[in-house]
Formats: sequence, structure tokens, C-alpha cells
Amino acid sequence: MVLNLEQGANAYLLLISATLGNTLGSTLNYYFGLKGEKFLINKKMIQEKKIEKFSIFFNKYGGYSLLLSWVPIIGDPITFMAGISKYNFKKFLLIVCIAKMARYLFIILSWTAIFQPKNLVISLL
Repeated sequence: MVLNLEQGANAYLLLISATLGNTLGSTLNYYFGLKGEKFLINKKMIQEKKIEKFSIFFNKYGGYSLLLSWVPIIGDPITFMAGISKYNFKKFLLIVCIAKMARYLFIILSWTAIFQPKNLVISLL
């Protein structure tokens, strides 16, 4: 993304495409969790009781943890577990999209503030 910004790419298009692509990847993780639960139980990789306990916990606090879905390494398992716990998909999509967009918006604004401070006001308009 930073390389594209340095080459003069449109920051808005970068923000939209990065957000949509990353959100789509998280949605795929959700789907794998949703459909992979029975596979994991059949292969005895996870116990059904643990899934039930985790689902109760995730449905109560999952929205907060999904705000960390943008973080490398831990974001993918969080979105996978949202699928396993059958977290409300509309809430999932909204929270993940906001978290991913905030990440890329931070990158774009930071780069602009450091390398093109005069354009920072223009890029916010």
C-alpha cells in the first residue's frame, strides 16, 4: 500500500480495495469455521462441549474481539472462531469491515502526515 501511495495511486481506491479484499478474506475464514465445525469434531480435534462453551462466550464478547480482526496473526483465528460459534453474520461483517478500514485509513493518514504533510488536509476532504 505504501509503495502504491509513493507512486501516486489514488488513496481512496487503495482504501476501498484493501478493505474489501481483507474483509472478503475474513469472511472466508468465517465460512470455513462455520462449515468446518463438524469436521473438527469428527476428527476429534476439538470437543463439542468446548465449542458450546466458546460459543456462549463469543456471542457475549465476540464483537469486542472482532475489533482486533485487523491484527496480523491473531485476526484470522478470531474470524475463524466467529464462524465456529455461529456469530451473527451481519454483525460480523460490519465489525470486521470497520476494523479493516480503520487499519488502512491509519496507514494512509500516517504515510500522508509523514511524507506529504501539506496534502494531509486535502486527503481528508
